[in-house]
Amino acid sequence: METFYLVVTYVFAGILGLCIGSFLNVLIYRLPRGINIAKPPSHCPQCGYRLKWYDNIPLLSYIILKGRCSSCGKHISFRYPLTEVLTCLLWVACVACFYRYGVWIVAIACIAVSALVVVFFADAETLTVPDSMVITIALCGTALLVLEIFGLGCGVGWAQRLTGLAAGFGFFALFYFGYLLITKKEGMGFGDVKLAGACGLLLGIKAMFLCIIIAAITAAAVILICRLKNKQKGKEYPYAPFISASAVFCLFFGNMIAELYLSWLGI
Repeated sequence: METFYLVVTYVFAGILGLCIGSFLNVLIYRLPRGINIAKPPSHCPQCGYRLKWYDNIPLLSYIILKGRCSSCGKHISFRYPLTEVLTCLLWVACVACFYRYGVWIVAIACIAVSALVVVFFADAETLTVPDSMVITIALCGTALLVLEIFGLGCGVGWAQRLTGLAAGFGFFALFYFGYLLITKKEGMGFGDVKLAGACGLLLGIKAMFLCIIIAAITAAAVILICRLKNKQKGKEYPYAPFISASAVFCLFFGNMIAELYLSWLGI
């Protein structure tokens, strides 16, 4: 019977995640552009056609419409179904990783990964990290911290979360102001600094340390490949997608990897 309820929970989380992913697409498009998320109603950005309810069915509408607007026939970005499927999978992963800690931990994790998905795509498309999503991540971290104080958390500990906040914000702030002082220009946006602090609170110091390493290595590799391929000097590259993707990975596996590493060192 317990297995049955768990399977039902997975299915429910997947369907709900798919629907939430559709809403995240609205946030990804509107937040960086300063557009009200409620008005105007969903519409084609190319021709302004107001979408009907059957044009807004997560994933299914994209498949039926063959990735094109039903009015003007213009191509719909693949980011829309990708966000929906990704959110679906991440919500299922939150259930798999955190269900043993209780429904509140699962809910907080789902909200956090959803905000990180918005940050990933918003910064990748517009070089903008929405403050509202950073605040959402920080609030999720704060909620986990409070639960840890009352012994209802997932074992990270409130002290680790506070040091994670200090380490994440402090490390990136040091780089931000150091680079600005030396070169008289920004090496990254201050939104990345705030995001790192929020992720540190969410993850805790051990997982955040791993997050910083993964983000730095993947960013260096991807940006190097892009520069060699495009041969464009001075082009700005977003960094928040690397932080957010690494944070999602470390939310699921960071502390486990850190504990295994420390155990291997005999610490």
